[in-house]
Amino acid sequence: MSKYEPNSLRNIAIVGHGATGKTSLCESLLFIAGKTDRPGRVDDGTSSMDFEPEEQKRRISISAATNFFEWEKHKITILDTPGDSNFSYDTRNCLRVADGAVVVIDAVGGVEFQTEKVWEYADEYKLPRIVFISRMDRERADFFTSVETIKRRLGKKATPVLLPIGKEDNFKGVIDLITKKALIFDGSSGAYKSADIPADMKDIVEKYRENMVEDIAESDEKLMDKYLDAGELSDDELKAGLKKGVMSLSLLPIACGSAVKNIGIAPFIDLVINALPSPVERGPVTGKKPGKDEAETRMPEESAPFSALVFKTIADPYAGRLTLFRVFSGTVTSDSTFYNSSRKITERFGNIFFLEGKSQKPVESLVPGDIAAVAKLKETSTGDTICNEKAAIIFEKVVPPPPIMSFAVSPKSRGDEDKIVSSINRIIEEDPPLTFRREEQTKEMILSGMGQVHIEVSIEKMKRKFGVELTLKTPKVPYKETIKGKTNVQGKYKKQSGGRGQFGDCWLDIEPLPRSGGYEFADKIVGGVIPQQYRPAVDKGIVEAMLEGVIAGYPVVDVKVSLVDGSYHTVDSSEMAFKIAGSMGFKKGVLACQPVLLEPIVNIDIEIPDEYMGDVIGDLNGRRGKVLGMESKGPNRIIKGLVPLAEILRYAPDLRSMTSGRGTFTYEHSHYEEVPPFIAEKIIAESKKEQQ
Repeated sequence: MSKYEPNSLRNIAIVGHGATGKTSLCESLLFIAGKTDRPGRVDDGTSSMDFEPEEQKRRISISAATNFFEWEKHKITILDTPGDSNFSYDTRNCLRVADGAVVVIDAVGGVEFQTEKVWEYADEYKLPRIVFISRMDRERADFFTSVETIKRRLGKKATPVLLPIGKEDNFKGVIDLITKKALIFDGSSGAYKSADIPADMKDIVEKYRENMVEDIAESDEKLMDKYLDAGELSDDELKAGLKKGVMSLSLLPIACGSAVKNIGIAPFIDLVINALPSPVERGPVTGKKPGKDEAETRMPEESAPFSALVFKTIADPYAGRLTLFRVFSGTVTSDSTFYNSSRKITERFGNIFFLEGKSQKPVESLVPGDIAAVAKLKETSTGDTICNEKAAIIFEKVVPPPPIMSFAVSPKSRGDEDKIVSSINRIIEEDPPLTFRREEQTKEMILSGMGQVHIEVSIEKMKRKFGVELTLKTPKVPYKETIKGKTNVQGKYKKQSGGRGQFGDCWLDIEPLPRSGGYEFADKIVGGVIPQQYRPAVDKGIVEAMLEGVIAGYPVVDVKVSLVDGSYHTVDSSEMAFKIAGSMGFKKGVLACQPVLLEPIVNIDIEIPDEYMGDVIGDLNGRRGKVLGMESKGPNRIIKGLVPLAEILRYAPDLRSMTSGRGTFTYEHSHYEEVPPFIAEKIIAESKKEQQ
């Protein structure tokens, strides 16, 4: 059984912009707590958290990893999340099951774009959080400038509780503003020596401590009264007030350190335990009764009915599917059954274990707050609620974001066609923002995701895990053809080759329909110039010709064809002859009706900081886009517009480049519009070249 009570648990998501040192912080936490012999590194393959080959190759976190360590009779589970926007779905899922967040900010870079995005996610889940200013040993590290950007950009009462002693190469420890102790790190022993505050820092310590005490006092009415009366608060009162402020989201404590040199890490762990809540302090979790729009709550108590949320699935070719979940209420043991209320099925737990990076530690039972994993569940997947069937509940899940970039995929080896679909589906199980479909018109298999890196990583995983190699190429645009004019045309098919011949003759009126009008066929034959049994064959021939296209091989749409006249032969006419006649007449008629190409137009929403407005709008105009309007969203602007799909097939990397990684966008199909003639000429020429 888990030897920790729910009160002694801390579940923290480590979040922030990419390359701010989140994984390094996790490695240092594990080392300082005695969990590892030395801090792991991503680049030499010793990392406990970033252990997948794709992560080591790119030196970024691609997939969230979990581990835990023990400190002062507490068990702290860390969720190391990706900072790259390609993998933000994983980050959101981790925040969904955490009780607190540590926002890591680089001492040189300050608050960056993805920091603001994860801040929004944490706001969504009302997560208490603290900030860790990392890399204080770096050149140009500036703690106090970083604090000011936090106050300005994140809009909270940011309160330093640990101040750095020195910076860059001279960074050697921290000052605890609550106890007013200088903690100097001894690199040789790995221990801290308590010392007096350096003389040259006394004024700045006094200033920041006074600010901290005032901020803490303001978070609690009783503390405020005492502070106004006595002018001071005890260390215990400050710690209690700090926690209350963090829990109410009115206070944002700031710590600092160097994960690479392990400086400031132990005091930071103390802050995590003292300031961030346990599952019990976090309080009840709300869901819904299955099939009803009625709220249902669960207390984080062992006596409550079991309930948990699955927040991650890992596809393993050897161990099978690995399912990670967070227990919100009740207890659960290995080899017990559970009810999946999201899918209305019952499954059975095998062995339950805590994850330690890529290693596993078996555990007999779990309590509220435990984050654990189980192997080989057949149907349960990310976002599902698992619970006691007699007290069923469904928790809200994180909805995958819409994909923004697509590639056409094809197998490198001929024998891999059958393996593609099953392999991609297994990758999608662990990465729901990926989508896969077959484009009927272009006959291509389309893999879509959050960006080029996202899709490339997925392809690499498929090769490593399932031995399937794919090639990527830009997908074809599903153009269509239509007409602008009318005509009356004859379609005549006559073939004589001894014996019975073939004869079909039809006259067609062809005219355009309004956009999205589809296709209409009207039988206007009067009398018996074409017998009834041959008329549907004319329609069938036209439909087949429409699918093949006339000017560039793309489907013809928005036309009405009326069968108005014709003739037949009592011996030589047949359904096949009239089908060919209908096809021939339609193709000839379209060429006489001002045929044009249509292209898909999409609605696009682009979210960017205000400073990039001119560049982005100029670029959108250059892509034949139209700006429809603008909205404000916090410090950002959302540009709403229409743009041809062909112009944004590779927009994701271009937008990132234009906005220093701070721009995001979503799009959805709107309608079809005529392609400008000079572009249509190129498309038609390319299509004919391909057909040849």
